[in-house]
Amino acid sequence: MRHLLALSLLLAGPVAAQSGGPFTVVETGERFSDLQEAVSSIRMGTATILIAPGTYRQCAVQQGGRITFKAATPGTAIFEAVACEDKAALVLRGQGSVVDGLVFRGYRVSDGNGAGIRTEMGDLTVRNAMFLDSQEGILGGEPVAQKIVIDRSTFAGLGQCDESPGCSHAIYLANKGSVTVTHSRFERGTGGHYVKLRVPNVVITDNSFDDTKGTKSNYMIDLSEGGTGLIARNTFVQGRGKENSSALIVIAAEAKTYSAAGLRIEDNDARLAPGQTKSPAFVADFTGEKLAIGANRLGPGVRAFEAR
Repeated sequence: MRHLLALSLLLAGPVAAQSGGPFTVVETGERFSDLQEAVSSIRMGTATILIAPGTYRQCAVQQGGRITFKAATPGTAIFEAVACEDKAALVLRGQGSVVDGLVFRGYRVSDGNGAGIRTEMGDLTVRNAMFLDSQEGILGGEPVAQKIVIDRSTFAGLGQCDESPGCSHAIYLANKGSVTVTHSRFERGTGGHYVKLRVPNVVITDNSFDDTKGTKSNYMIDLSEGGTGLIARNTFVQGRGKENSSALIVIAAEAKTYSAAGLRIEDNDARLAPGQTKSPAFVADFTGEKLAIGANRLGPGVRAFEAR
């Protein structure tokens, strides 16, 4: 998978950033030394910002337009620590955004929600990206039919419940549209949930949730207010360092805003890490609606279903 290639490139060490202009607006050929200047130059247009290899302590706020933030080589354009508006490396409130091949690491802000990406407006696609060792990976949403797609990305060392009154999570998104998470890897959670969604429609397929080195982690997937769609072909390993080990997938634990009727959960594989003595439910449902739970491969100690 391409995000695993990106990981090997990251561990090998980044190449030094080009001097004088590592941020190139592809459509015009204009080069910038400051990411915010590159973003602002696009105004309400549509453009791609190509980012040279390097480690950047910069951030940017997208106020309009449709912008693709693309690494020249996946895994070698690394954004680190500096958050705009005390929120994230990229604060997105344009008409649409694509983030392709970037690495975000080391984000911590005062309210406990330091993230690689904060989406506040517009559809969002994230692919071949990495989110490492931060309070949050991707956070946000808008109260419309926003479409968010996350593909072939890695989320590691994310989440917290100790630094602020509320927890933070690897992915935490809310909208009235949809969220799709595919072919991605989640590991080494440090608090909160791996995927927490407040949306009516979800697709979560072909992902790996490896909690064996997690600490103070909670659910693998939390559909906090219900929702329908498909959860399929994922692998789950529940670790020992849980803050909450009662279930792997939880439906509507906080509210029943969206119907979960017909939610398909099938062809997943769920196991317990060696030494895990709890007996969690694979699916815990608070809705009382008719879910479409198909055949899933569950290891010893994992109970198929629990109604709450």
